[in-house]
Amino acid sequence: MIDGEIMQVDPDSLVTEVLQLKHRDYRLIQICAANAGEGIDITYSFGKGYKMAGLRLSILPDDEIVSISDIYAPAWLYENEMHDLFGVKVKMMSTDYHGTLYRLKNKTPYRKETAASQPEKAGAQRPGNAAAQQPEKQEEK
Repeated sequence: MIDGEIMQVDPDSLVTEVLQLKHRDYRLIQICAANAGEGIDITYSFGKGYKMAGLRLSILPDDEIVSISDIYAPAWLYENEMHDLFGVKVKMMSTDYHGTLYRLKNKTPYRKETAASQPEKAGAQRPGNAAAQQPEKQEEK
């Protein structure tokens, strides 16, 4: 891996890649989630001395990822934060707050809702829906 490079990984290879960095004495710097199109990008940043390495997962909102908190203990905080703010499903966390790390007015405020997760909104987009097919009436002046 080149210094500063962010390597795209799939959820199935995340733990393997993280273990390789751990065995090369990299430390966890941060984990960041961000909305990206219809999904979520999760970037894991690692450092060793002045060298940086990154891993990026691109997942759909309903995908589940595996925790790295058994490899890097402080990851539990980032993973709980991703769960609370974006609704990312993280399995096997060493410390799981079950959505209560933060006291939030709105549950998962940064989660993008997809048509699959909101059937009533998805129905409005179906071709057979008369309300969706009618053009808007313009006000006459």
